[in-house]
Amino acid sequence: MTDPTPAPIPADATLDEIRAGLAPLIAENAGFDGWGRQALALVAARAGVDTDIATLAFAEGPVAMIDAWFAHVDRVMVAALPRETLAQDKIRARIARQVEARLGELASRRDALRRAQAVLAMPQNLPHAARLGWRSVDLMWRQAGDTATDYNHYTKRAILGGVYAATITCFVNDESEDFADTRAFLARRIDGIMRFEKAKAGFIARTENLPSLSRLIGRLRYPVV
Repeated sequence: MTDPTPAPIPADATLDEIRAGLAPLIAENAGFDGWGRQALALVAARAGVDTDIATLAFAEGPVAMIDAWFAHVDRVMVAALPRETLAQDKIRARIARQVEARLGELASRRDALRRAQAVLAMPQNLPHAARLGWRSVDLMWRQAGDTATDYNHYTKRAILGGVYAATITCFVNDESEDFADTRAFLARRIDGIMRFEKAKAGFIARTENLPSLSRLIGRLRYPVV
């Protein structure tokens, strides 16, 4: 899905632009060289970016490189599936198509993805891993048209985050043709999300007019005088 010949990075590029331009190139090499200075130096030379400036752009090291790559995957997904395109589908299809678009972008970089997973699994990097995962699933829900601001905002993202993480784990080890096993796995998990959302909506509809236990306890503790 990615253009094999990325646009050249201008000489006066900002650090943000350098990160965005180098990230997919680093991913090309990370499967062999890892997410480190060797991969960064190679792609900086290829892109005509001074190595010291490239190092400054990724001063936080491998996590910053992975962060920029995942942001690149986000942009590719959005470009492939703008909101107006997704709006024609049901919610289930909106989520499935976005995850599949991400898998399509990652398919030729599975070795880099495995190495990224190993970096993010380090104890000191777990908060970063959680933040990056949340950013991606939040984007997918927003692209799907979700506007919830109550607890549904968090439950939807938490559930999709679990589904996406499990799908990626399946994907990096999938040797089936055209990743058929991963696609089937994803379909089952999204069916589970939809069943949960339907059951949750039914529960809310049945209980919205029932007395609130928390309000009752509050009145017992602080009676109106």
